[in-house]
Parts: sequence; C-alpha cells; structure tokens
Amino acid sequence: MESTQQQYANFRAAWVAQAQANPWITAGLAVALLAIVWLLAGSIVNAFDGGISERLRYAMYGGGAGFAATAFGALLAIGLGTISSRTQDTMLGFAAGMMLAASSFSLILPGLDAAKAITGSSFGAAGTVVVGLALGAVLMLGLDRFTPHEHESTGPCGPDCERINRVWLFVFAITLHNLPEGMAIGVGFSGGDLGVGIPLASAISIQDIPEGLAVALALRTTGLSALAAALIAAASGLMEPLGALVGVGISSGYALAYPMSLGLAAGAMIFVVSHEIIPETHRNGHQTSATLGLMGGFAVMMFLDTALG
Repeated sequence: MESTQQQYANFRAAWVAQAQANPWITAGLAVALLAIVWLLAGSIVNAFDGGISERLRYAMYGGGAGFAATAFGALLAIGLGTISSRTQDTMLGFAAGMMLAASSFSLILPGLDAAKAITGSSFGAAGTVVVGLALGAVLMLGLDRFTPHEHESTGPCGPDCERINRVWLFVFAITLHNLPEGMAIGVGFSGGDLGVGIPLASAISIQDIPEGLAVALALRTTGLSALAAALIAAASGLMEPLGALVGVGISSGYALAYPMSLGLAAGAMIFVVSHEIIPETHRNGHQTSATLGLMGGFAVMMFLDTALG
C-alpha cells in the first residue's frame, strides 16, 4: 500500500500534468480565483462598518433553506424505494429549468440594472456582467478539470481520479454542483434587495428537493445502503450555506462587485446546467421528458420571480 507521502506525490504529479496539458484553463482558473480573493478581501474591510451583518444573516437563512430542501429530498429516497430513470430525468430537467430561469431573471437582469446605475452606461453595465459570467464559467471549468470527481454520464474525471473511491468521486461532483447554487443565494441577498434574494432562494430550494432525491438514488447505484446514500446526499446540501457565505462576501466589497458577482453566480450555474445536468438527463433516451421538465421548471421560476419580486 502506498504511503500518504507517495499518494500526495502521485496526485501532485497528475495535477501538474493536467495544468501543463491545459495552460489556458489553468491561467483562467488562476485569474478567477484571484478575482474572488480580491473581492473577498474588499468585503472583509467593508465588514467593519457593520453594514454586512443583516445581509449575511439573510444569506445564511437562504443557504440553510437550500440545505433543508436538499436533505428533505434525500430522505424521501429512503421511503420511495426505486424511481424510474424517466422520472429522475424529468426531475433533473425541472431543476435545470429553474436554474436557467434563476440565472436569467434573478441574477443577470438585476445585475444589469445594478451595473447601469453604477456606471451610467448600458455598455458598461453589459461589460461588467459579461466579465462576471466569464469568471463564473472559467471557475467551474477549472474546478471541473482539476478536482477529482465522477459524473454518471462521463465517468471519473480529474487528476489521479482512478486512485479514489467511486463514492468519494461522486461526492466531490455533488459538491461542485451545489457550490454555485449557494453562491447565487448569497449574492442575491448581498445587495439588500429582498425582491432579488427571496425569489432566488425560493427557486433554488424548490429545485433542491428533486435534486436531493436524484442524488440519493444515484449514490445507491455505487453500492451504498439507502440510509447511507440519503445521509451523504443530505450532507452535500451543506455546501449551500457555505456557498452563500462566499457569495455575500465577494459581492459586498466594492460597488461593481455586486453586479459582477451576480454575473459570476449566473455563469457558474449555467455552466453546471449545460455541462452536467442536461447531458445526464439525455443519456437514457428520455430527451422529451427531460425537455418538458426543463420548460416546466423554467416557467415555475419565472412565475416565482414575477410574483415574489
């Protein structure tokens, strides 16, 4: 059996090989992480004026609601037993539709309005949000490339993934999936506008129920018991309050940080939908059911945003 030092050396070598093979992705990830650190540093300085406390409290409420919804959906898997793959794909499509609508109506549009109020220019507003979108996409692309994990549709991904237990690879994938959702909740509340935060947190929490159920059922295919799969799927929801903490932090340091962070959260969510959820819902031949679910989820989120916003 390899020593811990040897395992670390193997992982480091695999990571370096990935970085050398993907220099542009590596550079983009570095830029995205530096931008987030810069925004977080500004928020820490800004936090001393006491203005962030209420926004942080609301963001943690929203992140906690996302965790509770994920846990509820995961625990449903114990009593429901098995669910057909068509139903799972429809539920995941519904979740994807809500994420797409949330990205559009609760993140991008408010981001454009906020940026225009700051810059006084439609061109400047669009540019600010586009920069955020790019940072979010590059962040998720880099994490997807350099974090060992597994997707049901593509199998093991990331450096040295063949040395890691399949269950943990799947858990890492869930973590990557839930992070942008939590960040979006935090960013939604960071501007102090409950008309943005409440619809977004509500939509993400609603889609977390079928998502938690689907994750628990997928974990059971790795050989876990029903209870263990439900508990791990529920625990994955803890990334939502943690992500909310990061989201409210990075968007509270500078004036343009808020609309840029809205774009970043939207870019991360759109990346997850296109890169992970939609391919997963189509791999079993249930494209029509998944697409109808996506359109239903989009419509529900659009209604929530209009009614609650």
